[in-house]
Amino acid sequence: MKLFLDTANLEEIREVASWGLLDGVTTNPTLCSKENLPYERLIKEICGLVSGPVSVECVSDRAEDLISEARKLNQLAANLAIKIPVTIEGLKATKILSSEGIKINMTLVFSPSQALLAAKAGAAFVSPFIGRLDDVSHHGMELIEQIMTIYENYDFETEIIVASIRHPGHVVEAALIGAHIATIPYGVMEKLVKHPLTDSGIEKFLQDWKKIPSK
Repeated sequence: MKLFLDTANLEEIREVASWGLLDGVTTNPTLCSKENLPYERLIKEICGLVSGPVSVECVSDRAEDLISEARKLNQLAANLAIKIPVTIEGLKATKILSSEGIKINMTLVFSPSQALLAAKAGAAFVSPFIGRLDDVSHHGMELIEQIMTIYENYDFETEIIVASIRHPGHVVEAALIGAHIATIPYGVMEKLVKHPLTDSGIEKFLQDWKKIPSK
């Protein structure tokens, strides 16, 4: 499974990239608004830190405006994926943009039917928001299972980005299902590494090491 970082913070991206495990980055207007940098400069800097896809989001709502905005954004770097919400206008834009070779990440996916239409439109990625479904008493991971089945039935090449991840359990469930990608907040990425028994084991080994005579 590929691991993306869900952030627009350059320090967080540098840190996780230094682990040697970072496959891409996803951003959105909310994340970018937290950084004190002009938008295009921020996106270019992020793209320079990772070799994999960096998702940036369109904010238009009509197909012709989405197409124009996506084409402009796509010129910022070679490793961009353009996020477009799953709407009728978004599907129109995705069909045209994907035919031009622009990678589209159809976002704010909450149903298997939306994911099916996104794949039919040629999206390179779909982003189902599992945490937000959990928040309203739906089982978000059930959606991932349904999308996986649909895509396998018809050999769609669209990759599933499990998004809106809240905790390490979401990542493990996504991996068990076989999802292609998980996009993970920095805090959750750190938690994936940690376990109290690992910490206590290291502490015990170090204590015992000090008991070994030096000569």
